[in-house]
Amino acid sequence: MEESISGFKVRGDWADVVEHGERITRALRDAGVHDPGGTHAERFVDAFEEWDEWRPKAHETLEADVNEKTAEQAHVEEGKGEKAGKGPDEDIKTAGEKLSESYEQLEEDDPEGAVDNWKESIDYVARAADSAGRKALRRVEDTVYQNVMTQLAPYYFDNELVSANIQQSARGADNGEQFVFEVNVNDDALKDDVSDRLAEFDDEVDRWHVEVEKDTDAAEAIEGAEPPPEPDDTSKSTTN
Repeated sequence: MEESISGFKVRGDWADVVEHGERITRALRDAGVHDPGGTHAERFVDAFEEWDEWRPKAHETLEADVNEKTAEQAHVEEGKGEKAGKGPDEDIKTAGEKLSESYEQLEEDDPEGAVDNWKESIDYVARAADSAGRKALRRVEDTVYQNVMTQLAPYYFDNELVSANIQQSARGADNGEQFVFEVNVNDDALKDDVSDRLAEFDDEVDRWHVEVEKDTDAAEAIEGAEPPPEPDDTSKSTTN
C-alpha cells in the first residue's frame, strides 16, 4: 500500500482491490464512524453505509457491478421541489394559484401582498423547471455514464466521508487484470486515525480474510442435503 496526501493506494489484482476496500472499511468501523454515538459523530453514519455498499466485493466485477453502482451514486441530486415531494405539475399549479392571489390583492389595494405572491409564483415556476430538468437528465445519465464516462475516467465514489477511484491498468500476460485503487478519507483527524489502524493491521494480521458471498443453494442442490450450520466460537473441537 502507498500512502500519500491524496489517500491510500494499492496496485494489484482484483483480490488486492477487494482486500484494500475491506481494510479501509474495517479501519473506519474501528474508528466508530458507523456508530451514531461514536467518536467521529453521527454525520458520518449514512456516508459510511454508502461507502460500504459501493466498495468492490470479491464476487463482483469492475465492468458490471462497480460500473452500475458508480452510475447510481453519480445521479443528479434532487432539487428543492423533489426534496419537498412535489412534482413539476404540482408546482406549476401552485404558481398559478399564487399569481391569481397576487391579482386579487392588487384589486384589494394590497400591493405588498401582491408582490409577495408574485415572487412566490416565480419561485414555484423556477422550481418546476428545475425538477423537470433533473428528471430529464436522470433518464439519460445512466446510459451516458456507463457507456461513455467510464471509458474516459476512473470509476469513482465521493461523499463527505470517503473519496475513492479505481481504474484498470495495463493487462499483463502473466499477471492477468491489474488495477489501481485509491481511497482518501476526507476528514483529516479521521484520516490520521485510519492510517494508524491500517499500520496496526499490517503488523498484526498475517493473512487478511477476504469476505466472499456464500452460495449455499448450490451446495444443497448438488449434495441433496442442507449445508451444515456455521460453527461458533464455542463449538471448536478439542483433543485430549
